[in-house]
Order: sequence, then structure tokens, then C-alpha cells
Amino acid sequence: MSSEIENNENIKSCIILCGGKSSRMGRDKGSMIIQDKPMIKHILSTLNHQINEAIIVLNNQDRIDKYREFINPHDYTYTITFAEDKIKDMGPMPGIMTGLACIKGDYALILPCDSPYVSKNYITTIFSEIDENYQAIVPYHDNDNKLKTSEPLHSIYNKNIIPIIEDLVKNDVLHIKGLIEKIDTKFVLIDNKKIEKKEFRNLNRPSDI
Repeated sequence: MSSEIENNENIKSCIILCGGKSSRMGRDKGSMIIQDKPMIKHILSTLNHQINEAIIVLNNQDRIDKYREFINPHDYTYTITFAEDKIKDMGPMPGIMTGLACIKGDYALILPCDSPYVSKNYITTIFSEIDENYQAIVPYHDNDNKLKTSEPLHSIYNKNIIPIIEDLVKNDVLHIKGLIEKIDTKFVLIDNKKIEKKEFRNLNRPSDI
């Protein structure tokens, strides 16, 4: 595990969302065994030597305790923090807000726990797109409507959007693309060269495994 982060400069943070109900899968996805290890550990291993800190957001203390049993922070080159979702069972936006409140830098890459195919190349590429003029870096599939074909749960966000998320949640606007519409967003094309489509494959149902 890396040493304590001393300052905010050039910190690369990742927030892994594990607070969903997994209703389509029928069981907790992050702890499901995929190719001999829990699904989230595929992501954690990929993040080695790519980031400085990871925030794992779960929806209650029982699940945090469960994940602590099989995640050994010393297996990774970055610090790991477990955070309990501040607003439960209201989708990914509160999870993003919870995670952003914990990061030591200004930006964080969001990843869902059910996307074990994310590569080191993707992580390097998306972090290289950070631009201080934007609050979000969002990949999109080749289409005229960037918002419609975007991948907001594999995106980077600035923690200065926390008040915007709070207002949206208060007004029951929970769709993540509603957030992207309200902030300064830089869209990055998924071109199957720099960024490959397979990075965004996730496992929602038993048939996806």
C-alpha cells in the first residue's frame, strides 16, 4: 500500500460504486466470484500503479465489513478507503457525491464494481484528458447525440460538483445524464483505438457472466 498522500497536486483518485441493489443479478455483484476472485478485485488489480487512492462506496456498514474481509489494502499500490453511501437506494448519483467528498485531489474517475474489463490503457487515457476548464470528462460512443450515447459511470468528475448533485437529488433528479447536462463537460470519443468499446462491458444479469 502506498504511503499517506501528502498534498493535492496530481493526485489520481478512483471511486468504485458498490452500493446498488443488484436486483437484476440477484446477489451482490462486487463480491461475486469471477475467474477465481471477487469481481471488484479485477478492478482493484487493474488500478495498481495507475492511481493514488481508491474510495469504495457501499450502502451500509454490513457490506463494508464484508468487503474488508476479502480486500487486503496491502495488495495494492494505492490507499483504499471504504465509505458508506450518505443517501441510500437512490442510484449512483449519491454514491458519486459520497465518494467525491472523500477524495484528497480535485478529480476522480468513477467506475462501477460490475465492469471488470476496464484496462490500464483506459485509465491512463481518460486521466490524460483532464482539463481544468471542465468539471467532467465523459466518454461517448460515435453518434451525433453525445449525451445519449455517453458512459457517465466510467467518467471523471471534479469534486466541485457536489453542491449540484445535492440540489438534483433534493429535486428528485436522479438520472446521471441530468447531471452531465448541468456541468461543464468534455466529451471524449470511444474510437476503438485510444478507447475501446469493450472497456464498458458490465455484468448486470447471470446471463452476462
